[in-house]
Amino acid sequence: MNNFKHINIAFVVAFLVMSCSTENKTLDIEVFETSLAGNKLSKVTTFQKPTSKVTLKLYPEHTLQTITGFGGAFTEASAHLLNSMSKKNRNAIIDAYFGKEGANYSLTRTHMNSCDFSLSNYSYTPVAGDTTLEHFTIDEDKNDVIPFIKDAMAASTDGFKIFASPWTAAPWMKDNNNWVGGKLLPEYYETWALFFSKYAEAYKAEGIDIWGFTVENEPLGNGNNWESMHYTPEEMTNFVQNYLGPKLEADGKGHLKILGYDQNREHLKQWIDAQYRDEASTRYFDGTAIHWYASTFEIFPEELQYAHHKAPNKYLIQTEACVDSQVPVWEDDAWYWKKEATDWGWDWAPEKDKHLHPKYAPVNRYARDIIGCLNNWVDGWVDWNMVLDTKGGPNWFKNWCIAPVIVNPETDEVYFTPLYYTMVHFSKYIRPQAMVIKLDTTDTEIMATAAVNPDGSTVIVLFNETKTPKTINLSLRKKQTEFSIDAKAIQTIVIQKDTY
Repeated sequence: MNNFKHINIAFVVAFLVMSCSTENKTLDIEVFETSLAGNKLSKVTTFQKPTSKVTLKLYPEHTLQTITGFGGAFTEASAHLLNSMSKKNRNAIIDAYFGKEGANYSLTRTHMNSCDFSLSNYSYTPVAGDTTLEHFTIDEDKNDVIPFIKDAMAASTDGFKIFASPWTAAPWMKDNNNWVGGKLLPEYYETWALFFSKYAEAYKAEGIDIWGFTVENEPLGNGNNWESMHYTPEEMTNFVQNYLGPKLEADGKGHLKILGYDQNREHLKQWIDAQYRDEASTRYFDGTAIHWYASTFEIFPEELQYAHHKAPNKYLIQTEACVDSQVPVWEDDAWYWKKEATDWGWDWAPEKDKHLHPKYAPVNRYARDIIGCLNNWVDGWVDWNMVLDTKGGPNWFKNWCIAPVIVNPETDEVYFTPLYYTMVHFSKYIRPQAMVIKLDTTDTEIMATAAVNPDGSTVIVLFNETKTPKTINLSLRKKQTEFSIDAKAIQTIVIQKDTY
């Protein structure tokens, strides 16, 4: 009898161990999808079983870069449009971008002085020859940009970083005395460094802490378009090393971040080499800013890898991207998934670069680029205008673009385009200080990236730009699960810490 009891107890224990072991091998996941078929960050619980199968394996112990954040830009154009909307819709847009249940943006940008997405040309230093900037004023921002930022701060539970970028100094400081093109005159280098310090003080007085700066928006410049000012890599490095860095430090603002370059990736290597040529030049650069306009299709992984390996402990942040040279399409979600949008190089890129500027779907551009950036050491990704109107403005130069949120101020209507939901797939779920991790996939048609958040949750973002749904077999440590991703779809998969 005793032996029989012992046998039964042993059998029950073995069965329970076996059952627990089997149960523990299944990953519990939450899946959120945006798709051509109509999902908009929808939670998916029922999956197809496509015959096309993908194996995806995560390696959380193999950590890569630390995430700084995701977000967009506070421009005068966006702020002006929000001022034109009803209070209800203004608040809805700001909550959608900064609320915890919305995009929860964590890294943002704004412009110093005017830019192309301003209503007119203006400078905080209107008095020519004012080398000590006694007449410095940010009054131009007090009716639009600053209220936008402060309302965003009020809507944000987690807070966000904000960096500022100048498009140009006032014409009186430049060798061509013009808003467009030209260079900063050497005799105004000290004044221009003071400008950055004054700006940080003025914004702090408004209750806004600036996190850092890019030295110059698009220093390769232009000679016949909107506000711009040219630097060579060596000139920018000289300005930061001998003027801007020391001035911020002397004024007790050495904590403010300085990001060099701030233009397209194809020229990244020469700027990286100049910034980090020696210890003295490296000292004041906290990182490098990049744009995607050399190609909204090609990611330039070699250049990104080079930048990281040259300065592995510095920031590498995508600071501006948009679907440009294109008027927004109103309330037609399917259009944003079609390969019909052009970019600035479609018409006039040289023959050797034509392949870099195909007609390509707006959603594909965003999803492909963000995933590609995260898989090549980029730690932050910032969109351009948060809000534009149905014409792609306002913009004093008529340089029309698309934003994730389009509004019609005349009718007080708001359209959240698929680009908005694409951004949310990253910004809401991959939080600052998350660590990007290694992953392997058996299907190169599926773009994938993954990160572990500070709370221990693991997040995977998948993009399937093909016309074929895919079955995904996901494994993490000793657990796995199977689900599917629709054709033309982006997914965020969340795995809570206590489930693996």
